[in-house]
Amino acid sequence: MKRIIDSERIPIKLWLDEIDANTLFQVKNLANLPFAFKHIALMPDAHSGYGMPIGGVMAADGVIVPNAVGVDIGCGMCAVKTDLKFTPTLQKYFSKIVDEIKERVPVGFKHHKRTQDEALMPKGYKIGGMEVVRSEYNSALRQLGTLGGGNHFIEIQKDKEDFVWIMIHSGSRNIGKQVADHYNKLAKKLNKQWNSPVPPKADLAYLPFTTEEAHRYFEEMNYCVDFALANRKLMLTRVQEIFSDYFPNIKFGEIINIAHNYAKWEKHFGKEVVVHRKGATSAHKGELGIIPGSQGTKSYIVEGLGNPESFSSCSHGAGRIMGRNEAIRNLSFEEEVRKLNKKGVLHSIRTHRDLDEAPSAYKNIQQVMLDQEDLVKIVTELSPLAVIKG
Repeated sequence: MKRIIDSERIPIKLWLDEIDANTLFQVKNLANLPFAFKHIALMPDAHSGYGMPIGGVMAADGVIVPNAVGVDIGCGMCAVKTDLKFTPTLQKYFSKIVDEIKERVPVGFKHHKRTQDEALMPKGYKIGGMEVVRSEYNSALRQLGTLGGGNHFIEIQKDKEDFVWIMIHSGSRNIGKQVADHYNKLAKKLNKQWNSPVPPKADLAYLPFTTEEAHRYFEEMNYCVDFALANRKLMLTRVQEIFSDYFPNIKFGEIINIAHNYAKWEKHFGKEVVVHRKGATSAHKGELGIIPGSQGTKSYIVEGLGNPESFSSCSHGAGRIMGRNEAIRNLSFEEEVRKLNKKGVLHSIRTHRDLDEAPSAYKNIQQVMLDQEDLVKIVTELSPLAVIKG
């Protein structure tokens, strides 16, 4: 931990040195919520979001806040190690492999033309009683196994021993957004009726678990978390199939598949609370996690240390230092391409519009990792070889 802000109702514990004004405003709003428990934790990749900062962790006493989960419910990471060793000969296949991945995995706003296997959808839910999920279900069957845009990616990487890895960052696609928007709007309406003590400008309307609406959101949110897990798993399966076509004897290790946008009941400081992780990764003691860098920079497989001060959490990535439009306006296309080409990365900076995902739009991932040495230990360091984005 770097420092503590103790000027609000509860303390704010920060794992970063510098914080911009908007992120500080948002995290102070969190610390003054009447139901926020113990303290607020802010991870080293933190930057402003909608209502709650990305990289924020809040434990709430008996309530759930849709905007403290975010619009991409269940967004997260998956990764798998192969037994392939990286060589210059192997690299020659990457361009073809990337092209085939783009053919089998829709990116950006694209969906599958046909519905996917319904058996791959989340199980154990009564869809009929889930208002938003029920209405979006048929569309979700075509979204399953699709990447999306923004900072979502598929990467081919290598570790220090030159073993090739596959890593994917994606979420719950449109079904998650629809659930988030519906319940955030509902929470705002109810908070107005209740004369909520939470100011509307904070954009942190809440649902107490004494209400039916909180339980409905919690169930639909969990469905979206499971959908996102299934979405990443199907994409990974498709990528594995492509690798198997080129290398029939390839073997894959155990898959790591985790979320970093969700809320969950957990016990902290002797109390059952609802831990909201928005752009934050669970890091309970011994738990494996994934912290990616920006394209062209290192990513990490980590093991949680179970630090109670962060509610057993860590960062979810490098974190932005530039907004998307700011990056497009200010970064040099030629310079960003030159740096990636120099590293030998098959990257996705194709036009000026792609500069919102250039490495210089993000924080230094190595500094981010240093800032959270008390939260996780590095298990595997990964370097990018090829990047696919929407």
